[in-house]
Parts: sequence; C-alpha cells; structure tokens
Amino acid sequence: MSPDRPVGDLFRRFRDRLAVEGPHRLGGPGGHTGHGAKVTPALDPARGAGGAWPGANGGPVPAGRERGSRATAFDPGPARTDAGAREAGLAPNPPRDVEPAGRPRRRGGRGGEQLNVPPATFTSYYGRPILKAPVWKWDIAAYLFTGGLAAGSSLLAAGGQLTGRPALRRAGRVTSLAAVSASAYFLVNDLGKPSRFHHMLRVAKLTSPMSVGTWILTTFGPAAGVAAVAEAAPWLPERGLLGLGRRLLPPAGNAAGLVAAVTAPALATYTGVLLADTAVPSWHEAYPELPVIFAGSALASGAGVGLLAAPPAQAGPARRFAVAGAALELWGSHRVENRLGLLSEPYATGTAGRLLRAGRALTAAGVAGALVGRRSRVLSALSGGALLAASVCTRFGIFHGGVTSAKDPKYTVVPQRERAQRRADQQTHVSGPGAGPNGG
Repeated sequence: MSPDRPVGDLFRRFRDRLAVEGPHRLGGPGGHTGHGAKVTPALDPARGAGGAWPGANGGPVPAGRERGSRATAFDPGPARTDAGAREAGLAPNPPRDVEPAGRPRRRGGRGGEQLNVPPATFTSYYGRPILKAPVWKWDIAAYLFTGGLAAGSSLLAAGGQLTGRPALRRAGRVTSLAAVSASAYFLVNDLGKPSRFHHMLRVAKLTSPMSVGTWILTTFGPAAGVAAVAEAAPWLPERGLLGLGRRLLPPAGNAAGLVAAVTAPALATYTGVLLADTAVPSWHEAYPELPVIFAGSALASGAGVGLLAAPPAQAGPARRFAVAGAALELWGSHRVENRLGLLSEPYATGTAGRLLRAGRALTAAGVAGALVGRRSRVLSALSGGALLAASVCTRFGIFHGGVTSAKDPKYTVVPQRERAQRRADQQTHVSGPGAGPNGG
C-alpha cells in the first residue's frame, strides 16, 4: 500500500461501496463464492423488490439485513439505541447497572453470577480423613486403666494407713505396685523401645502433658514399689541384715506410701489432659470433663480393690471412695455425651457408646452393692468387681470415642464452620449500627 493512500480513506471507500452493492461481493447469498455457481435466494412475498424487507419508515432495507436484527458486521443495526430498538419492534436495551431478569441476587444485595457450587461433602483428598487417626492400639487404653487403678489403689492404701486398717493398706499397696508395673509395660510396648522412655527423661517441659506424665510416673513408681515391699517386712527374720530391713521397711513404707498418695491425683488425671491436648475433635472439645472422668474412674477402681480384698469391717474408706468416684465419673460421662453437640455423637454410638453405657450401669450397680452389702463379704466382692469392670469400660469407651471422631471428617469440618459462623456473627454485631467511635 502506497503511503499517499491512507488507511482511513481506503476503509471509507470500501464501506461506501458495500452500502451500495450489498454484501454479496464477499460471497454472501446470491453472490459468487469462487467455488461454484451463483446462488440466488428464494424471494419472500413479504419482501420488497430485490428481496429486501420494508424498513421502519416504509423504505427498503438493504439485502442481508433481517427484520429486527441487531448490529451486523456492516451496519450498526436498528437497535443500537433505544429509539432504534422501538422502531424495530424490539425491547430497549437494559441499563448496564441493572441485573438481568431471572438471575438470583447474591446475599448482600449485590448483583453477580449465580453460584452453582454443590453442597460440600465431608471427604478429603484421595478419600483420606482430614485428621490422621491416633495410631494407638488397645495397649494405650489399657495404660489409661492401669494408671488410674494404681493411683486409686495408692489413695486407698494411704487411707488404710492413716485409719489403722492393715488389710485395706496392704491390698492398696500391692495392687498399686502391680498396676503401675503393668502401666509402664503398656507404655513401653507402645513406644516400641524401652530406651525411648529413658530419653523422655532428659528434659522436663511443663507445657507438655507427655513430659509431665513421664516424670509423674517416674516419681510414683519407686514410691509405690517401696511401699509395697514394706508389706513383706513381717516375713523377714528378726536378726541379721534382714532383721535390720525388717525394722527399717515399715517406716520407709509409710513415707513412700504417702509420697505415692500425694502423686496419685496427678497420675490419675494427667492422661485426661494428654488426650484433650491432641487435635482429636471429641477429646479436644471435652478438655474440662476428661480429667474429672479419669479421677472418678481412678477412685472407683481403687474402691473396687478395697471391696474385693478387705473384710467389710475395714472397707469403710472403700465405700466412700466408691460413692465419690461414681459421682465424678457419672457426671463427666453425662457431660461428654450431651454438652458437645455433634462431637458427643462418637461417645453415644458404636463401640464407645456401648462401653460407656455398660460403664454407667456397672458403676451404679457397684455403688448400690457397696452401700447395701456393708456386712456381706460376697456382696462387697461383687460390688468391687463391678466397679473395676466399670472403670475398664469407661477408659476404653473414651478411647474409642476419640478415635472414631478422628476418622470421620464431619467431626472436624462442622465444628470449624460453626465456630467461623459465630465469629462472623460477633464481628457483624460489633461493627453494626451504633458501633462507631462516636456511637453513630
């Protein structure tokens, strides 16, 4: 193209030529396409001469323009303006700031595209749960039970020691040593290597329930062991080196028994704090109740030992322990099954629900038998067995309830959405009318 022929002039001449000759020059209907014979469109009676529609003012409309059409590539069309749309018999163009009819409005009154997102389903990538379920097996649930049994038995032994009930003291001390030994075995079995327990003693971190629990168990175990070994003092000879041990063991056992009793409440409840400190939904949300449940379960299991091993005349502290422990355990179990909303569901259904219901029934039966059978050794023993079984059911039920809540994504997603909605509602309330710095 030569520089003396500007592009604007060429385009203007091309447009004028199209307006005169029509679009058939480009191979439209009735024109030569270059690939075949000329095609002539059929005439419509409603059209004027040359196949054109009558215009809005009676004049012909050039061929290639359909009645009521909008803008084309060669003509702006009759409906480019509202006046042109009325002349062509079309609806006027809607304003740009008006939302098209039939489209729902977004929340908040602003226009926009309709959201077609399907309802959320409680799944995660590749079908995996949102949280990784605890890898703990039954040995950790057994560890929870034996730790509580050791704590409750040491408290029972201290009560027998302070009130002059040797049978109750002896049963509590021996059971406490056996239970804490089993508890250490279950813990080391879960850790996989005994050296890992030793490595945990290299630091003391007060903000870590696991670290604190390791030191509690390390303090409680030797004290309970010395107190239990002291019960063998009457079997030692009166003379020689063993005779010296016979004279020194009872006072040492009494001191160690009191040390174990002082440490027992922490041993009984730290496992509840440990579970609540995890991200498992039903454990984490029940942080106020779990230590209470475990404390009550520990007292009830210790009472069961006293009712089983001591004669009814010496089982008074055991009966009082049974009443106090049952009250705490039943209150805490009721709370976790009713206070947590959706997160209470794992404690009320499935294996956990069956275990917790059995635990409540056995606890009630054990307390009733302990109060009624004050003079019956058989009824006291049955009551003690029921309390021990109730403690087992409660600990295993709490354990299974938490594991179930970690495996189902809804127990993680729904509470998070509820908390987010509550925060949004609070922010809306704070930033609403009258919340400005001047009250306006």
